[in-house]
Amino acid sequence: METVPLFKLAARHGGRTAVIDDGGVYSYRDLLERSARAGAGLLDGGGDLREARVAFLAPPGFDYAAAQWGIWRAGGIAVPVAVSHPRAEIEYTVDDADASIVVAHPQFEERLRPVAEARRLRFSLTTDLFGGPAGPLPNVDVRRAAMILYTSGSTGRPKGVLTTHANIQAQVATLVEAWEWTPGDHILNVLPLHHVHGIINAMTCALWAGAVCEIQPSFDPRRVWGRLSAGDLTLFMAVPTTYKALIREWESAGVERRQAMSRGASKLRLMVSGSDALMVSTLEKWKKITGHTLLERYGMTEIGMALSNPLYGERSPGHVGTPLPGVEVRLVELELDEETGRHEHGGPAARGTPGEVQARGPGVFREYWRRPDATREALSSDGWFCSGDVASLEDGGFRIWGRASQDIIITGGENVSAREVEQVLSAHPGIRACAVVGALDHYWGKAVSAAVVAEEGHEVNRESLRDWARGKLAPYKLPQRVRVVSELPMNTMGKVVKPEVRAIFDAESPGEEE
Repeated sequence: METVPLFKLAARHGGRTAVIDDGGVYSYRDLLERSARAGAGLLDGGGDLREARVAFLAPPGFDYAAAQWGIWRAGGIAVPVAVSHPRAEIEYTVDDADASIVVAHPQFEERLRPVAEARRLRFSLTTDLFGGPAGPLPNVDVRRAAMILYTSGSTGRPKGVLTTHANIQAQVATLVEAWEWTPGDHILNVLPLHHVHGIINAMTCALWAGAVCEIQPSFDPRRVWGRLSAGDLTLFMAVPTTYKALIREWESAGVERRQAMSRGASKLRLMVSGSDALMVSTLEKWKKITGHTLLERYGMTEIGMALSNPLYGERSPGHVGTPLPGVEVRLVELELDEETGRHEHGGPAARGTPGEVQARGPGVFREYWRRPDATREALSSDGWFCSGDVASLEDGGFRIWGRASQDIIITGGENVSAREVEQVLSAHPGIRACAVVGALDHYWGKAVSAAVVAEEGHEVNRESLRDWARGKLAPYKLPQRVRVVSELPMNTMGKVVKPEVRAIFDAESPGEEE
């Protein structure tokens, strides 16, 4: 039996700093001790959680890391809940994962306790778990399930992506090798901790390498620049929208502050951009400000990272590089079935010809939780994951063109299902029909945009619709643009023609509503 090596690696680093947050500075020894107490508390006298799902909500920081490790060390499956999600989405996560235990930081007790009590689930506060005694912990095999992350899919409801400890280990190991993580590294992490980007690429890579992971609870441009200016960081990772906000902050500063900001940021060894397409103009502005050519990479919740520009050497704008160590990537022709509207796989795509990105390797997820049909559709019998993303292979490496499906909107690094938003908006008493698309936007990349047909006698506008949808949708899923139309464009089959809907918004000036 091969046990999870993450905790053994942490033991080697003992008193070295592992995590820094607003509450203080914590060593690897602190992390092991607190997570051991959490694990024992979750076991509550039992020997092994045996892959029971544990939904947990904690602010980004040391308590989050200790809770996650505690779940893993007790033999459970960690199901992180997004800090930004309203109760309806929290309930969906808890129910879909079939969680048997709900854990909350005291800051979120009022949000989580009612959800747990309504379902008669065991509820624990992190403070109670951390304050209890340590005890025996099970020997957890790397082949066991470790985590379920939720990602939006074209079906309109988020799917749970189940990864094993071995999957996570492979995802981390390839990045540690490719980006040359060492114990001397110090990363600033402002990414949400319910996505691969923040959990794996930033936090877990740092903790695997024995580095320092400094975590801020939320993104604040001025505060981030304060840390980048200090000159003691070595890595920073963010989504394109974050870099745009940082550029705006730099441009609004005085000359002396600008110089200090640029001087400090230039001392980092690596800055990475991902989770959404990076505009060349943003890359060029950031290079002018900091001297860094942002390293673009490509990955998904289901596979971790698959492609990356080189750590050394030329990084081609608009390209996401070549396969990472241990990852196979291929492009397959996609053919549209006119009757079903679905894309079917063909043969290998010719060089320079767009095709679907497919990846294979030890980091590929095990399954979509309780969705065998979706799993069979996404994973071929010989292990290839069908991403649904379209790319071409050019001289600069792979270039991602977007989703084969028109129903996924990547806005500010977040994946949003257009169908999910449509389902919520359609319940509005003043809306007869609606269609949601991603419209070009200078700031967000793509803006969630809704064309709506109002019921007779009802008035619908952007602000009233956003106010109504709050609490039903996460903030980043709220429509950023709303246009009332007399009718939606339909084809002969009675289906909405999304390109024509998108044209309504793309004809306007991008970025006028943020």
